[in-house]
Amino acid sequence: MQRRPFFSAPKETIRINEHIRTYEVRVIDADGKQLGVLTVPAALERAKERGLDLVEVSPTAQPPVCRIMDFGKYKYEISKKAKASKAKQHVIKVKEIKFHPKTGENDYNYRLVQAKEFLEKGFKVKATVVFRGREMAHIEFGARWLKKMTVDLNGIGQAETGSIQEGRNVTTIFAPVKHHVQPVAKPKAPALVGAASAPAGAKLATGEDGAAAPEVAKPAPGESKEAAPAGQA
Repeated sequence: MQRRPFFSAPKETIRINEHIRTYEVRVIDADGKQLGVLTVPAALERAKERGLDLVEVSPTAQPPVCRIMDFGKYKYEISKKAKASKAKQHVIKVKEIKFHPKTGENDYNYRLVQAKEFLEKGFKVKATVVFRGREMAHIEFGARWLKKMTVDLNGIGQAETGSIQEGRNVTTIFAPVKHHVQPVAKPKAPALVGAASAPAGAKLATGEDGAAAPEVAKPAPGESKEAAPAGQA
């Protein structure tokens, strides 16, 4: 018996111009004006008169709705909206830390510090206790780390779920507390040397080699510009 070939479901495409299958369509002009129900050839003539395309915008309507427009510009606007909606989606990453029932206190404290750092950066934390062999007979002994972490992360992260058993693992997911998330500091631009003391609009004097020349103190009002040599009256 010969097998039937496998065909994937066709992707939804926008029908335009001669690819529109129905005989009659409801037509909207490029200016948004309703032109009523026309045959496809008549609607195509209207579109060609303006140098535009006939685009099927609502194929499920009775009759289907078509609009006279620039199809290239229409596709660009659709892709632009799709990119904008994708950019607005906020993806939260989950960091996982693992324990064993026989994990020591020092190892637990190290993982606790890691969990705090992840939560302060805005990540979620998935704490997992991994059981092996006969350790499954004493799940409550290994799950004590999850209860202890829930208490130790109070104020930094809150448990979204209780202790959930997944096969040989018991997990709890912690979400960061919003007011405790540390914002990422932006680096400041380096300040120019001498620019802070100079008045607004003033230019720094430069020497022959291009370096900033030292400022010469101005004489006080009433003081002679030329100082008399030492020993002369």
